[in-house]
Amino acid sequence: MTALFEAPVDTYPQRVQLIKNNGLALWDVLKFCERHGSLDMRIDDATIEVNDFAAFFKKYPTITHVFFNGAKSEQEFMKRVLPVLPEKIASRLELKRLPSTSPAHAGLRLADKLKAWKAVKF
Repeated sequence: MTALFEAPVDTYPQRVQLIKNNGLALWDVLKFCERHGSLDMRIDDATIEVNDFAAFFKKYPTITHVFFNGAKSEQEFMKRVLPVLPEKIASRLELKRLPSTSPAHAGLRLADKLKAWKAVKF
């Protein structure tokens, strides 16, 4: 986010404020899971709990776009969240997967990731 919005920030509160100042919300799809190591492929699917997106979208009705930070978050949202969302909420959402910002996703250069992530600046 700091590179995308060209706003150098150092602390966590500053990062949160940067996101808010740019009209964005940030929330993990997964509320809980067990994972051995740091890679998404090591998540134990049997332990996954997703966040309550129905309540989230009800609380924030102006949210119309959901951007995923990589494939796993999109996959779990499509599998575990979207099917249980009320149609009124689901129908207003535009969903888009962006390249993972994880250093483990080294298939793209930072410049290419930034170009793709500009989609959040609408």
